[in-house]
Amino acid sequence: MKPDDYLRNTKIDIWKGTFAVVKSKKPMPNSFAAISDKNEITCVIDQEKIREEDAIEIEGGWKILTFETVLSFELVGFLARVSKALAEEGISIFVISVYSTDHILMKEKDLQKAVNKLKGLGCMA
Repeated sequence: MKPDDYLRNTKIDIWKGTFAVVKSKKPMPNSFAAISDKNEITCVIDQEKIREEDAIEIEGGWKILTFETVLSFELVGFLARVSKALAEEGISIFVISVYSTDHILMKEKDLQKAVNKLKGLGCMA
């Protein structure tokens, strides 16, 4: 299947709440995601749940949009198609992929423009 086939009629779920991407001293409890690499720890967390004492840097104002579909590991170009479409609208994104699907974060001010663009690709909100 091609990326456009996956996008067509795929429901997108917009998470309640506003999130922050945090460079942290340690993983934060109740994070949506906590990613550790050899250089740093990054947490994506509801802004209301940030532990300021654990934060090094905070970038707030993000909304999470989830593709409600299972993406095959053989699928090539899904994120490229989505990121290109959103880039055409001047929308900066932060992507988190999990085993079955992808989550895209964008600034709250860009949410409606992003949803409209994804609807144009065939997604349902």
